[in-house]
Amino acid sequence: MKKHLLLITTGGTIASENSGNGLAPSVSAEEILRSMEALIGFCDIDFMELFRIDSTNMQPEHWMEIAKTIKKNYDKYDGFVVTHGTDTMAYTAAALSYLIQDSAKPIILTGSQKPLMDEVTDAKKNLADSIRFACEEGVSGVFIVFAGQAIAGTRARKFRSKSFSAFSSINYPEIAVVDGARVIKHALPPVPEGSVRFYDKMVPKVFLLKLIPGMDPGILEYIGDHYDAVVLETYGVGGLPFPKDRNFMAGMKTLTDKGIPVVVATQVVMEGSDLETYEVGHEAMEKYDLMQAHDMTTEAVVTKLMWLLGLGLSGDKLKEAFYTPVALDLVPASTLQWQEGE
Repeated sequence: MKKHLLLITTGGTIASENSGNGLAPSVSAEEILRSMEALIGFCDIDFMELFRIDSTNMQPEHWMEIAKTIKKNYDKYDGFVVTHGTDTMAYTAAALSYLIQDSAKPIILTGSQKPLMDEVTDAKKNLADSIRFACEEGVSGVFIVFAGQAIAGTRARKFRSKSFSAFSSINYPEIAVVDGARVIKHALPPVPEGSVRFYDKMVPKVFLLKLIPGMDPGILEYIGDHYDAVVLETYGVGGLPFPKDRNFMAGMKTLTDKGIPVVVATQVVMEGSDLETYEVGHEAMEKYDLMQAHDMTTEAVVTKLMWLLGLGLSGDKLKEAFYTPVALDLVPASTLQWQEGE
């Protein structure tokens, strides 16, 4: 029996044409689906155009609208494919992983580095692969499918700005490889046994600060007056600089005195944070009630905080919820065993 999918289009490069001032989304959902008819006869697909925007303009309000649309149509379809621009796709995939939890149905995001209507494009392969993966038995939850890889929604990051192999899976194995009609499953999570849960609120007042040498910690006072949570991208396995003239350690008091949750992450892409390795991190953990990202991606950390703030959590309850794994976003630190050279 053929699977019945809903294709939701939001714009992005896959739907773009040259406007005379560069690429801009202009191709309709109907045109996208019509161009794929010869490749996707193995399932039935309905379509819906939700937005027609460049993903640079994608906002938390758009994430919630996508989740709302899937919720409204959840019982009608066997799965969902969302076309999306690549630049913020990892943020959207992570956000949907928190807004739609324990889905027994697949929710696949994809896009392309070249427009669908170009003579040479990766769009048709990515879309065909996404539809193929969405039709596989046992596939559930949120994924990005791109360049033959299926990646957990909370583990994706755009690694290349132009190449077709744009995305990588961070600190977690790729879920599957899609090769034409073949789907080779490597780390497919089990189908949830409970009912799907939808959430309808995110608070976007999360600030991401990437530290650089010479930065003035006085910026933390401004951030504390305008944001509800802070993510610090620090160096190496994590640590806060504390020279007397630029003491970020002391600046933490500005935030923690206001009850603002602070997550320390790392600018290093692979292998995660471990604040207790060096004095510069250990002292921060001792003095302040900081959280750390461990092996989570920055995209997952930011969107998870937005979701937790949307739930109205704070203090110890927020901290407990942050460290509770959701949709493969976090491997407990005690089980991480990165080997030197890997």
